[in-house]
Amino acid sequence: QGENPCLFRRKMKSKSNSKKKIEKVMKEYSHGSLHSGNKKGPVVSDQKQAIAIALSESRKATGKPRKKKGK
Repeated sequence: QGENPCLFRRKMKSKSNSKKKIEKVMKEYSHGSLHSGNKKGPVVSDQKQAIAIALSESRKATGKPRKKKGK
């Protein structure tokens, strides 16, 4: 209540481009419309492949590599 609203706005961070891209790709996968390669390629049926595509596209979107989790 006593907090300055400007400080509160600074605390809230907007989603980065890479997170937005990952969400978009995973939503396509869940709807069954994610294709490997281009739209003429086969539909992705494996979740691990969808995650790999999402990470790859997020790296392209930001220009910075995101680290992959180890096994």
